[in-house]
Order: sequence, then C-alpha cells, then structure tokens
Amino acid sequence: MEWIFTLKDIPKIAEDFWRKAGDAKVFAFHGSLGAGKTTFIAALCKAKGVKDTASSPTFALINDYVYYDPSGNEQHIFHLDLYRIREEEEAVQAGIEDCLYSGAICMVEWAEKIPDLLPEDTVHITLVPVEGKRRLVMDRG
Repeated sequence: MEWIFTLKDIPKIAEDFWRKAGDAKVFAFHGSLGAGKTTFIAALCKAKGVKDTASSPTFALINDYVYYDPSGNEQHIFHLDLYRIREEEEAVQAGIEDCLYSGAICMVEWAEKIPDLLPEDTVHITLVPVEGKRRLVMDRG
C-alpha cells in the first residue's frame, strides 16, 4: 500500500491508513530525521480520537495516549521513539517489550534499533520526502 501526499492531505491519509491497517497493532516507522514520522503519528492519533496533542517522546521514550473505541471502551496508543536507544537491552530495560506485546496499538519510531524485539506481524511504514511531498509505504510483511 502506498500514498503520496502533502501536509494538508495528512488527516485524510490518516483515516485511510486506519481503514487499510485492519487489526494490526504494531507499526514500525522508518525514515530519515525530519521525514515526517512524528507528524504522521500525531495525525494517526487524532484520527483515532486521541484528545491530547501527540508529540515526540524522544526523551521519555514512551508516550501513552488514550482514545475510546466505538463501544466507548478506553484504549491506548503507545508512541515509542527509540532515537536515543543504543542497543536492544536498553529498550528492554525501558519497558519497550511491555508496550509491544500489550495488545494496544504501538507506533515505533526508529524501530530498526530493536529488530529482534518486534512482533512477527509488525507492519513496517516507510516515509520518504519526495519533491515537497511525502511518500508513505505500508508493508505488511
């Protein structure tokens, strides 16, 4: 699955993303610094109904956002930013595995730093700047 979009298109793309994602829970975001990973994740959170402003958890490593499913049940989205992680053991100590295997939606920036910790059914998302736009590719493995 692939999308090419501008900044103003992001809300519409985020809605479409969730329709295409199905029941997937863990999303590994790949892209260079400044590619738009955090911006897109913020739009995905908003599309799910998260009221808080999603921001990069670079220093905290994990942000936990709450939204309510169609039945009114509280659900969580974990936003993990592993930019500062040097090795997988550091991620384990930080509780990353607890998030990845919680059953909640997890969006992981810099997931390439923890390849052995990711669930087998992780959906890989690549964001690439292309001529003033962004190209997003969803790879379900």
